[in-house]
Amino acid sequence: MQRGDGTSLSGGGLLESSHGRTTIADTVVAKIAGIATREVNGVHGLGGSASRALGVLRERIPGGSTNLSQGISVEVGERQAAIDVDIVAEYGVSIPELAKGIRRNVIAAIEQMTGLEVIEVNVSVHDVYIPSDDDEEEPTSAGSRVQ
Repeated sequence: MQRGDGTSLSGGGLLESSHGRTTIADTVVAKIAGIATREVNGVHGLGGSASRALGVLRERIPGGSTNLSQGISVEVGERQAAIDVDIVAEYGVSIPELAKGIRRNVIAAIEQMTGLEVIEVNVSVHDVYIPSDDDEEEPTSAGSRVQ
């Protein structure tokens, strides 16, 4: 793909010009997609239950950090990329509208930052977050209910 600045895009996100070339790793595309997904209102978290559990443990380890590409899978070809996003949605949001917003944000970010054409963004909703899920319920004894 020839661009207006005399550069071209080829091989796996490889940007070429007369002055050299730039290679974009799959992990970079995945990280961009992860950040773009987290920016969308209504996304509570990324990944299925197992990857989210590992992510929580990783964050609690001193010096540990958030894995920005958690819940993201990418395939990068010569000029195109396909993205799979696994999310947990906030309760009450329209899931079709949420998926549309994720697609719009991910496509815009990847195409702007890498020059790759995003051919698809598949969104899988693994769970719905309900704020009461985090509340610790206090056990009630029979004595406190009956007087």
